[in-house]
Amino acid sequence: MADRTVRGGPERNRIKTLTQAALNADKTVEQVEDVLDGLGKTMNELSSSLTRLNATVERLEGGLDHLEGTLESLDELAKRLIALVTPVEAIVERIDYIVSVGETMMSPLSATEHAVRGVIDRLRTRMPG
Repeated sequence: MADRTVRGGPERNRIKTLTQAALNADKTVEQVEDVLDGLGKTMNELSSSLTRLNATVERLEGGLDHLEGTLESLDELAKRLIALVTPVEAIVERIDYIVSVGETMMSPLSATEHAVRGVIDRLRTRMPG
């Protein structure tokens, strides 16, 4: 038969303490499992976010490479345009000089024409007609 003696001493308190510690440990393990489960889900979401971020960065890098190529093309075009503008500026300066010389040469002729017209107009008004 089983021993049915009631023990009330330190053994009983020790068993209660060990039982409570075991229950507390079991509860702590459940809490840790819950935390680890949540952490696992968070890590999966973070991994998915990082994958999308990497794809975005790769697209941006491709776009930046394209932009860099475009800027290099524009830089080359600007150099060619400068090379074309320089001779055109020289031509414009020459034409401006020719026009100013022409204006200088025409100034006496214009004054003479103006004077001749004035004389002709006066003669017309004096002549009976």
